[in-house]
Amino acid sequence: MGTKIKICGLKRVEDARIVNKFLPDYVGFILAPSKRQIQFEEAKILRQKLDPSIRVVGVFVNESIEKIRQYEAERVIDVIQLHGDEDTVYLKLLRNASHLPIIKAFRIRDLESLNQQKSLMENPLLDGILLDAYSKQGYGGVGKSFDWKLLDQVKRPYFLAGGIGIDNVKEALKHHPYAIDVSSKVETEGFKDAKKIEELIKAVREME
Repeated sequence: MGTKIKICGLKRVEDARIVNKFLPDYVGFILAPSKRQIQFEEAKILRQKLDPSIRVVGVFVNESIEKIRQYEAERVIDVIQLHGDEDTVYLKLLRNASHLPIIKAFRIRDLESLNQQKSLMENPLLDGILLDAYSKQGYGGVGKSFDWKLLDQVKRPYFLAGGIGIDNVKEALKHHPYAIDVSSKVETEGFKDAKKIEELIKAVREME
């Protein structure tokens, strides 16, 4: 089974057309404050335009469970990604309220920050984890990589995010992530670029 591909931060109908052509395994809708944030109605429209084989990940930051449930009830998303300060108490409440798989993102600065987060990373309430670079500016999506040597410490399958593009995807794949998560490096001037997406997906699939 090859490494999965997630294209995060879709915003336009044109983005849906692009991914429908190259069929990544997942796409991400940013449903939290961000330059790539989309609103509920926009997300519904984008979902309808997507090839049904592509799974939609909704990215939330410290969101109310009621709001997440709204996206689930309307079948806008297939997977929940938490990218904030959600703790075990929150996870239990969400797990009881939702039938969808839950991924939690962890921002990695160094070995110490990784070790501090390990118990939550290994929490059985989570269906998966995503590892991203730490940034003072916010909750992720800054297009920077962290020290991938630290990945040897992680014992469960993970999505790998943080500055992955055609220039370093082969290096990323050497660490055998469950999936790679790309966004800014498949954009040109802030918009998803069909050529860059095609190149990246081709490179990943050729390496398998």
